[in-house]
Amino acid sequence: MEENQFKPMSLHSPNTPSKKKFHILFVCLGNICRSPTGEAVLKKIALENNLTDYFHIESAGTGNYHIGERPDPRTRRHGEKRGLQFESLAQQFNPDLHFHLFDYILCMDHNNLQQVQKLDSQQKYHAKVIPIMSFAPESGYQIVPDPYTGGPQDFELVIDLLETACLQFFQQIKMQI
Repeated sequence: MEENQFKPMSLHSPNTPSKKKFHILFVCLGNICRSPTGEAVLKKIALENNLTDYFHIESAGTGNYHIGERPDPRTRRHGEKRGLQFESLAQQFNPDLHFHLFDYILCMDHNNLQQVQKLDSQQKYHAKVIPIMSFAPESGYQIVPDPYTGGPQDFELVIDLLETACLQFFQQIKMQI
């Protein structure tokens, strides 16, 4: 897909009754940097708004490199400075489970989006697979860049981008509660 094809989508769904619990999954490659950061950011936003009962938030990776590991120490260090809590362990995206359990599957970049969509060969779940940065077009970023081989500024950028995108996503979801 072309990068410029991603546009914010409406999160209103006729199958989404109010007072329901929203199941949200963040997806990146290894599930130790970007997706656990998205998970932690959205959990913090829900907590700050006293709406944690309405959300079930997890993260997963398209790769199997780090299954069972805690998030990268650099991710935790930079996130904890901003009040983020990292409680989950890395898991691999499981199409037999995750497509059914989650209402929104928020992908960090085009490769992860395409990998998840390939696992949905009948295109039954494509509408719930969304690039997270489509919620923050004003940021100038269409993806959340992978900080794994970068420096401290790269981990800070990931948090900045996800704070912006997750807040916009949350504002749209909150209207359905």
